[in-house]
Amino acid sequence: MNLDELLGGANLEGLMQQAQQMQEQVKQAQARAEKRQVVGEAGGGIIKVTANGRLEILSVQIDPVAATGEDLEMLQDLVTAAVNDALRRAKETVREEMGPMADAMKASGLGGF
Repeated sequence: MNLDELLGGANLEGLMQQAQQMQEQVKQAQARAEKRQVVGEAGGGIIKVTANGRLEILSVQIDPVAATGEDLEMLQDLVTAAVNDALRRAKETVREEMGPMADAMKASGLGGF
């Protein structure tokens, strides 16, 4: 029995080409996702956190109204909530970019690699 028969008649060279094409598409999708930026908010926009597709926090904006120092604990909670919101949105962005690649891999039979 040869290798093609072991693979259920699949053309090994064709599978390798498909895998290389998908690998390039994945790299491109990752690059697009890394360039995208999302903004997470808390407290009705009092706190805004910007993150990118690498899940890095790029900036934190605090409305001066919230920075009075009267309720530091509440401000800290709002910053935490905004950071978590930004990271959730960034992960969602990455999933959106990578989703078509995952679907294509499953459809081609390469999902098992």
